[in-house]
Amino acid sequence: MANASGLFTPTVPTVRRRFSPSVGIYRSGFWFSDGVSRRTVCSSSTQGAEKLSPSESRVPRLAGKGCKLIGCGSAVPTVQISNDDLSKIVDTSDEWISVRTGIRNRRILSRKDSLIDLAAEAAKKALQMAEVDPDDVDLVLLCTSTPEDLFGSAPQIQKALGCKNNPLAYDITAACSGFILGLVSAACHIRGGGFNNVLVIGADALSRYVDWTDRGSCILFGDAAGAVLVQACDGEEDGLFAFDMHSDGEGQRHLKAGIKENETDKELGTNGSLVGLLPKSLEKAGLTGSSIDWLLLHQANQRIIDAVATRLDVPSERVISNLANYGNTSAASIPLALDEAVRSGKVQAGHTIATAGFGAGLTWGSAIVRWG
Repeated sequence: MANASGLFTPTVPTVRRRFSPSVGIYRSGFWFSDGVSRRTVCSSSTQGAEKLSPSESRVPRLAGKGCKLIGCGSAVPTVQISNDDLSKIVDTSDEWISVRTGIRNRRILSRKDSLIDLAAEAAKKALQMAEVDPDDVDLVLLCTSTPEDLFGSAPQIQKALGCKNNPLAYDITAACSGFILGLVSAACHIRGGGFNNVLVIGADALSRYVDWTDRGSCILFGDAAGAVLVQACDGEEDGLFAFDMHSDGEGQRHLKAGIKENETDKELGTNGSLVGLLPKSLEKAGLTGSSIDWLLLHQANQRIIDAVATRLDVPSERVISNLANYGNTSAASIPLALDEAVRSGKVQAGHTIATAGFGAGLTWGSAIVRWG
């Protein structure tokens, strides 16, 4: 199982040259040296390694295997609800909502719609972009807090995709942090488990759990699905540079679904853990805010997104945000925004993206990735 802090690098060919057989290398899977098997765990630590330059200091992975993001897709319901529509239901207005959150519209699943169908549509688009056949998928990870089935919906997506080889499929529940956890989990399965093609899907339908008489919560959420195909590659092509993930059960009381007019700033301060989270991953990757191509945060509140961008010295033109159109779509927000940015031509192959999410639990995580 992966350590909460990870660090990966394309400097694989130097493994045997830099490390003697007695050196412990922490990475998921097993590493055989001189006929001796050594248990390895996914982490960013080394023992007995000579000091390397910053560009070489990342820990090599098992057998030189890396992973890269090669396809994405998304899907949203057809039903759209605007702030003006909500003002007919609860005591609110477009100005009140947009000023405090940045949200103007959201998409909602109708009673006849299925979250599984939405997730499967996003997954199919990701496979098409990646030019990967469903039968070549080794693993399906569904990141959701609102499954159709209490015991997990991922196998139903595997069925909907028509995967004939019965690949493993399971759910990951970490609220709005789910996609980040799924992305890192995919990387560890590839590096330590020998998987080649992993679908990571973020999908949620929080509208089914929202109190539509409460203006503090019904204004925030929307439904959507987004997916990314993560594929095994040579270490030199690795696209996951670093990650940082944590949880804190004591913090559960701090993350609330609703916001009240006089508590907005308090909530922003509470959820501002993102401000301090991304620098850790950037430091592990040997990067700064000014050296990344794009900043992509969980789409919860535009004030939070702007605050993080300002702290990291990332100009607004390099911040990906579609919050105004979809609201907070929980685990779907990052892959949904990524898919739109890729298909619009903003994000191109080789671009570096700093991404982070936080969710109920509390859970939070960040990752530095390269697209393509």
